[in-house]
Amino acid sequence: MVLLSVLQFLKFGIADVVDILLVALILLELYRLLKGTAALRILWTIVVIFILWKITIFMHLTMVSEIVGQIISVGVIALIVVFQPEIRQFLLLLGNTRYIKLIAGKFHKKGSSDAYKNDINAIVRACRRMANSKTGALIVMTKDNPLDDFIASGEKLDALISRELIENIFFKNSPLHDGALIVKNHRIAAARCILPVSNKEDIPSDLGLRHRSAIGATTLTDAIVIVVSEQTGQISLCKGGNIQRDLSPLVLEQTLLEEFKDK
Repeated sequence: MVLLSVLQFLKFGIADVVDILLVALILLELYRLLKGTAALRILWTIVVIFILWKITIFMHLTMVSEIVGQIISVGVIALIVVFQPEIRQFLLLLGNTRYIKLIAGKFHKKGSSDAYKNDINAIVRACRRMANSKTGALIVMTKDNPLDDFIASGEKLDALISRELIENIFFKNSPLHDGALIVKNHRIAAARCILPVSNKEDIPSDLGLRHRSAIGATTLTDAIVIVVSEQTGQISLCKGGNIQRDLSPLVLEQTLLEEFKDK
């Protein structure tokens, strides 16, 4: 009986391979989303319990498998409550335009960064001056995701991008300086916008709310976020939930041109 079960278990088909790959992809995305958070430890506990449950079923341990199965079925409701923020983030991640295009097979044509050169130049010059004066700033540059929810949380401007306007927005006595400035379609769409703050535990303690907001926003979207530290004047860039710190204006400009070369 056991030998027959083992032989049946080893009979993999194409559907089984696809099934395993899809599960691995989902677990990888969950790991990336929860990396550095307390929720990751809970996730690993759930995975271990699930594996033990499958082992008990495979070994025909009826009573143990029934008990563990009931624990898992009842625990689903509790998990929905515990993981509510993470579930929302995961659904937002699945709704990312990049994934939709990949599934639909609609790849946009590559262009050049010429259309973004003026925008990037104005932003980099503003960041250089704000870094020298230690003026805190948080600038979001949209890519495929429109970020309408973030824009709606702030003051809509729909203004031309210029060094002077960016500096005036983040001037310490300006009513718009607290929050993020969002650039969309070659315009300053809004200022004083609220971004989701990352709750990752591996973020260095010397990084403040602006940096945590930049990491949080880029974890959920494909946007590029630039941060100027009010304490040190350092320029940082966030992408995909990762942060590059202490960039020179030249490196910042080269990085942005590279990021938007296909837009």
